[in-house]
Amino acid sequence: MSNNNNNNNVNNQNANSNDRDNKLKDKIVSFEQDIEAAVPYLASDEKSSTLKEAYDTISQDATSSNTQLKQQVVVKPWVHFVAGGLGGMCGAIFTCPFDVVKTRLQSSVYRELYSSSVSSKNSVSTAGKVLTHFKETCLILNSVYKNEGPRALFKGLGPSLVGVIPARSINFFTYGYSKDLLKQFDYFQGKETSFMHLLAGINAGVVTSTATNPIWLIKTRLQLDKATKKEYKNSLDCIMKILKNEGFFALYKGLSASYLGSAESTLQWILYEQMKSFIHQRSERHVLEGKVRTSFDDATDWFARSGAAGFAKLIASLITYPHEVVRTRLRQAPTEKGKAKYTGLVQCFKLVIKEEGFASMYGGLTPHLMRTVPNSMIMFGTWEIFTLLFSKL
Repeated sequence: MSNNNNNNNVNNQNANSNDRDNKLKDKIVSFEQDIEAAVPYLASDEKSSTLKEAYDTISQDATSSNTQLKQQVVVKPWVHFVAGGLGGMCGAIFTCPFDVVKTRLQSSVYRELYSSSVSSKNSVSTAGKVLTHFKETCLILNSVYKNEGPRALFKGLGPSLVGVIPARSINFFTYGYSKDLLKQFDYFQGKETSFMHLLAGINAGVVTSTATNPIWLIKTRLQLDKATKKEYKNSLDCIMKILKNEGFFALYKGLSASYLGSAESTLQWILYEQMKSFIHQRSERHVLEGKVRTSFDDATDWFARSGAAGFAKLIASLITYPHEVVRTRLRQAPTEKGKAKYTGLVQCFKLVIKEEGFASMYGGLTPHLMRTVPNSMIMFGTWEIFTLLFSKL
């Protein structure tokens, strides 16, 4: 009996000893945790904040990649102005030959000449309208090159650059600045919406059209000037003759159609912003899934955004293209009798459809798309690159 009592006492002592050991271990673990939590603050006043920031940085390494896409650099308005002009310049230089073909196909002066030439060569073609228009564009490019020389493919490039650089600078600047102003209104609560993009796009289109219409008119006149019978020697001569023979307000011919055309740039901005948002959300999902972003991912997103700009331009052009034809007709030089055939926006629409049919409202569409789609891709891509570079200054 006594032996059993002794065994029980020993077991109780062992249990109490284990409890004390466990409690001691718990206190040591708790003490170590308290020390680790207090380390950032156990420094002098000069160093405590620095250590705390370093400690927070280390503790947030696992989640920093989730928020890196949300951090946006604040872009100053002048950056949009300069980067937009450089982007427009690059796009205009690379796509100028298609602009010459488009302008001539939109004009009633060249339309009859080219249509008869193309129809005689492709009258039996059944490849479809798209292929026919593509052949038409290539034939005209070849014809201009052979008959007028390679420099003719870049006719109007001078005034085009003079117009493109300020036009794109003004457009990108006005669009970005308009968004910044609209964000301050309580209605938007600092968030970008499609309605905000609509208002900013309209404002940018109207301001740009008003400021640059005389330049585009001169460019159009030079591109329509025949090689065999040149009426204008250069851009300055064109300006002087227009002012002398037609008056100052002739420089703003086609302005109403340009205002109508601002719908195209507005629609492009809205579509571009939406697709850009989709691309950004896709990148955020990849980061949340634990994927580490690389330079290849950044390049892929850049190409995707440039492609989005081209696709947005394609859709916008297909919807709003007739205004391009009307604008070109209104900017044509007067006939030999000195009277303008097209006197106003509505009158031009009615007369063109009556004499040439509704299909003529899409004259020059193929070279237009062949120019504007890559032009937009180059322009927006270049704009993003220079925006990133200048924002670091």
